[in-house]
Amino acid sequence: MLELSKVVKSFGPVVALRSGSLRLESGSIHALVGENGAGKSTLVKIIAGLYRRDAGDLRLRGEEVDFTSTAQSKAAGIAVIYQEPTLFPDLTVTENIFMGRQPTGRFGRIDRKAMRTEAEALFQRLGVKIDPDRPAEGLSIADQQVIEIAKAVSLDARVLIMDEPTAALSGVEVDRLFAVARSLRDEGRALLFISHRFDEIFALCDTVTVMRDGAYVATTPLAETTVDELVRRMVGRDVTELFPKLPAEIGEPLLEVDGLTSPLFHDISFAVRAGEIVGLAGLVGAGRSEVARAVFGVDGYDAGSVLLEGRAVPKGRPDAAMRAGLALVPEDRRKQGLVLESSVAHNVTLAIRETIARAGLITSGMENRAAKVWASRLEVKTNAMSTIAGTLSGGNQQKVVLGKWLATEPKVLIIDEPTRGIDVGTKAEVHRLLSELAGRGMGILMISSELPEVLGMADRVLVMREGRITAEIDRADATSENVMFAATHAQGAHQ
Repeated sequence: MLELSKVVKSFGPVVALRSGSLRLESGSIHALVGENGAGKSTLVKIIAGLYRRDAGDLRLRGEEVDFTSTAQSKAAGIAVIYQEPTLFPDLTVTENIFMGRQPTGRFGRIDRKAMRTEAEALFQRLGVKIDPDRPAEGLSIADQQVIEIAKAVSLDARVLIMDEPTAALSGVEVDRLFAVARSLRDEGRALLFISHRFDEIFALCDTVTVMRDGAYVATTPLAETTVDELVRRMVGRDVTELFPKLPAEIGEPLLEVDGLTSPLFHDISFAVRAGEIVGLAGLVGAGRSEVARAVFGVDGYDAGSVLLEGRAVPKGRPDAAMRAGLALVPEDRRKQGLVLESSVAHNVTLAIRETIARAGLITSGMENRAAKVWASRLEVKTNAMSTIAGTLSGGNQQKVVLGKWLATEPKVLIIDEPTRGIDVGTKAEVHRLLSELAGRGMGILMISSELPEVLGMADRVLVMREGRITAEIDRADATSENVMFAATHAQGAHQ
């Protein structure tokens, strides 16, 4: 259906794709894996018509093609469903599906009845229930992705590319997405599935292509390979320890949260001690991020208190929380953690500008010197401190956000989904860093939807369900079963 061979793409002196090769067949779900910066996104953007290749072959159904726009790629039957869908929030579901190609009746008026009938038929065909008349605003990420898929099916796309589609989905939503993907495969379409989650790749896909450092490495039937083999091909080495938890001396309580209550959570009480990593687990929507935002002062709360080293942290005051020694690495690094249009240096120094200024002035040289310390320590892969943050890979963006907050030398670090959407090699680096920080006496509150990460890194696990803490489990007693039980059942006994 689609074949790329030895495709090359450079941006000035930076070679993003040295030799990209991929072969998609009809009636197949093909996985594409590789570390952040391996060239996966560049390859997808060439297929989507966003970039033009510098060299190499791109064939669709055996015919050589050269897309100069996304419209040409769509017209050829290619659809890309991104991790974060881009719908018009004030338009209805139906209007979003048919945007730019609404069916018309007499006198050129839009035939809304025909649009709605076709939208209903599409959702029925995909086996999902979504009201075609409701506005897109307020829909879950899962529903938005299904709408993007419905749009692709209505265009009769024969090639569908799903780029990290499950990163923000709960287990039930992932199951629904997979059912839709399988039905599209059974209709003879070719699907490309890009993910860092190996359990999902092995559950859904039949073939996998590995990329490393902008080049093709290998394509293998999934039945003939293992996770360890894929990781070895991705990183060029054995990642012996994904959760390098170092022993740390647990000290006195640093952060104490008592009776925190708002419309989104109720009676939240816990402590984070010096040298301790506390994992906050639970299903999507349990209220974990909302608690973190309230503790840091981004959101307010109705009752309760937050103390840092015994001193009250004023509510609704992130500036006061920062001065007290709190730092928050948010879940959505692109919307809440970075200024995407600014340089790496500007982003890393955002929270310490008062510290590096001289007589109220900051030069780019000052920024670069301060940022270089953390960019080097965190091994941010970039040619220069002036590189625009939005052009970095997901893993390197995460390191920039981490660098920004670590530059403030916090006493307690709150980190929400520390490794969301980043590759296995970078995950190991982030985990090692968290372990080292705890070893130096920092307190860490780590929110994660990935159970292996919680079990592998946390000294204690707090589990939330529907805005309440339902269990507190020590590292030695924590298992996938008892964490999931607490996440899906009402108030349990603290263990």
